Amino acid sequence: MHALVQAIILGVLTGGVYALMASGQTLIFGIMKVVNLAQAAFVVLAAYLTFSLFTLTGMDPFLSILITTPLLFVIGAVIQWTLLRPLRPDDANELSLLVTFAVALGLEGLLAMAYNTTFRSVQPGYENFSWTVAGYQVNMVRFFAFLLSLAMLAVLYLILQRTKFGRAVRATVQNPMSAQLLGVNSRMVAAFGFGLGAATAAAAGAVFGLISPFNPGSHYDLISRLLTIVVLGGLGSIGGSIVAALVMGVGSAVIAALVSPIWSDFSFFVVLLLVLLVRPTGLFGARVRGAL
Repeated sequence: MHALVQAIILGVLTGGVYALMASGQTLIFGIMKVVNLAQAAFVVLAAYLTFSLFTLTGMDPFLSILITTPLLFVIGAVIQWTLLRPLRPDDANELSLLVTFAVALGLEGLLAMAYNTTFRSVQPGYENFSWTVAGYQVNMVRFFAFLLSLAMLAVLYLILQRTKFGRAVRATVQNPMSAQLLGVNSRMVAAFGFGLGAATAAAAGAVFGLISPFNPGSHYDLISRLLTIVVLGGLGSIGGSIVAALVMGVGSAVIAALVSPIWSDFSFFVVLLLVLLVRPTGLFGARVRGAL
């Protein structure tokens, strides 16, 4: 029983980080109907930027988010404007997969040239600190990473619900043609939305570098998890992706603790298959499809 509760605690904390990663992926799909295969590569890029800032200047990984987030926002917006916007509408959905995958491969190659393929990790002095609460261990880094994820998701929610840009995004998601007739600049919304999705990857990347070793090829494993979470939650539903990330995080941690760590990654796809057999639209797809 103790091992089960400890695994659930770890799974919830890790699931919060996955939720932050997947929220950007979901946002981009909701606005552009683009499956962004470069989202995980953005996370790894942010992890390397955090690593460099920490090793070169001693900047705390959590503070580095103040630098990496606007930088990734600009990179994401530029990529959308220069590589995705020119695609013909008839072929955009299919070609965007190739373009974003090419971006991921390009980032992987650049990172391999700059850092080689050795695994890295961000190791501040407090990385192994933990608290004992009612006999259970709560790792400090994972706890603060979870709080950061909640804070970033709250900011994303406020942007989408309380700002003019957020209203434009939601209008574009629900009915692109009507949104354009009402004066919404869909091209600008797409660029800013893609940049915002990349910005969430910046915050997630700083956390990812703290809790897991990484190298330029780490995005392959990450993107499979993110796509699983997005599909399980329901395509286009940020709320669904958050719930799915928590379910996946807890499920993976429980399997690792009670069965074997070897099977923990495979549990992602088992849970996805079981849910889709019952609800092909995902956990929240049918009810909130078309609304962030």
